[in-house]
Amino acid sequence: MNTTKDNATFFIGQRIKHKLFGYRGVIIDVDPFFMLSEEWYVLMAKSRPPKDHPWYRVLVHNSNHETYVAEQNLDEYTEEGEVNHPDIELYFKSYQNGNYQIRAQDTN
Repeated sequence: MNTTKDNATFFIGQRIKHKLFGYRGVIIDVDPFFMLSEEWYVLMAKSRPPKDHPWYRVLVHNSNHETYVAEQNLDEYTEEGEVNHPDIELYFKSYQNGNYQIRAQDTN
């Protein structure tokens, strides 16, 4: 799991809101560019965001799923409130000052 990318606007543990669909969530991974299949892009990325900019894996609030989102479709979520997702504790150890703190990964 990458914690930062040189050209990424957002970071792991940051809460975001989707500009088009309005859902909120928390970032769990950052890709420096689109890294899924062309088939997925054609089927799911209807607005055709650029592939050469950062993309993010996001746990969606009040849901059981995660999504893959282009940077251009995200805004920082600044209102109060934690993200409700069953996998939060797999990725984060705590919530402090509006962001999630990354859980250390096992090195075994």
